[in-house]
Amino acid sequence: MVKTNKLNVFNDPIYGFIGTPNELIFSLISHPYFQRLRRISQMGLSYLVYPGAHHTRFHHALGSMHLMTKAIQALKLKNVEITDEEEKGLLCAILLHDIGHGPFSHALEGFVAKEISHEQISLKFMLELNKEFEGQLDIAISIFKGDYPKPFLNQLVSSQLDMDRLDYLKRDSFYSGVTEGNINSERLISMLNVVNGNLVVEEKAIYAVEKFLMARRFMYWQVYLHKTGLVAEQLLIRIMQRARLLLSRGEDLMGSRPLLFFLKNNRAQAFNKEVLETFAELDDIDVLSALKNWQFHEDFVLSKLCMMILDRRLLHVKIKKRPMTPEKMNEKLDWIIEKHDLSVEEASNFVFQGEISNKAYIKDEAIQILKKNGKISDVLKESDQLSLKALAKTVTKYYSCYPKKAV
Repeated sequence: MVKTNKLNVFNDPIYGFIGTPNELIFSLISHPYFQRLRRISQMGLSYLVYPGAHHTRFHHALGSMHLMTKAIQALKLKNVEITDEEEKGLLCAILLHDIGHGPFSHALEGFVAKEISHEQISLKFMLELNKEFEGQLDIAISIFKGDYPKPFLNQLVSSQLDMDRLDYLKRDSFYSGVTEGNINSERLISMLNVVNGNLVVEEKAIYAVEKFLMARRFMYWQVYLHKTGLVAEQLLIRIMQRARLLLSRGEDLMGSRPLLFFLKNNRAQAFNKEVLETFAELDDIDVLSALKNWQFHEDFVLSKLCMMILDRRLLHVKIKKRPMTPEKMNEKLDWIIEKHDLSVEEASNFVFQGEISNKAYIKDEAIQILKKNGKISDVLKESDQLSLKALAKTVTKYYSCYPKKAV
């Protein structure tokens, strides 16, 4: 186990100075597993739309931990019992909640490592770290899994009003420059309380909650599901699919050891410690380096897709309430087949469609409002915003991607 007497302070552009509350937190931040988050983009390829969006999961993890310290202070002032060990567990759980993200965060989730989510990989990292730190993460792991007997501790880490969301909305809004996503996290945190073991928000903060939910909706449609970022991430997925296909045919591809490992091992497999260690070596740099090499590959599809992302010469994309008709899609497909003498399978990398959906509020995981009379109610019932009730409905849109005539 790493032992140190040092503590550290990070200068964050949003919150100012963020301290390391104890030596365990300092040691976890110093660990190579966590330092890797400096090389994992928080918002995938969104920087192709918003040039400032180059912040990382490292930033986000520290910010979430900082907000957790504020939430703990606010709850303790209201005589909510949180022991020193539970406080340490909460801070570790939120610090490590995203440690399992792969290259470009959500962009390649489920592809690099099949049939396993970043939350499951985060848990595997936490279990390995717990061995190294001699059981000091027991409570953190229990809180992260939702097993701990105080539900509000897990809700602070993972719910519709958790410290994760409070940080990423404010942070992503800041770095992208999309002001509609800015939220008053301090107001929300100061109004948190606990009733019957569950996290609630005092009635005075209902307008702050409404603003938070509306901001989340704006950020999803305007930033996270922006059509240009969407097509870029779809191209990245198709690059990895093409690379995997070429490798399966016995062709040579340049690439880092961890990237080639996951491209060649595409079947569901036991995500054991050896695989976890290989995953810990994988980050955005492996993928970007591969793209820079593959743009000169003799395979037209792989080469062209890589150049599209590197030079930001992306496919044309339309998002509508209804999918494009098969006739129009086939017309686009036939054009690219004829122009570059491609098979239907190859051309499908440049002409494709799909759907995106968003639900800003999930009724089954309601944000509970503590009314002045002591009763608990769902925020939807208490809100006088008609638009807020619409957030509980799933909105689905359809995207179509195809080449501009210059391709």
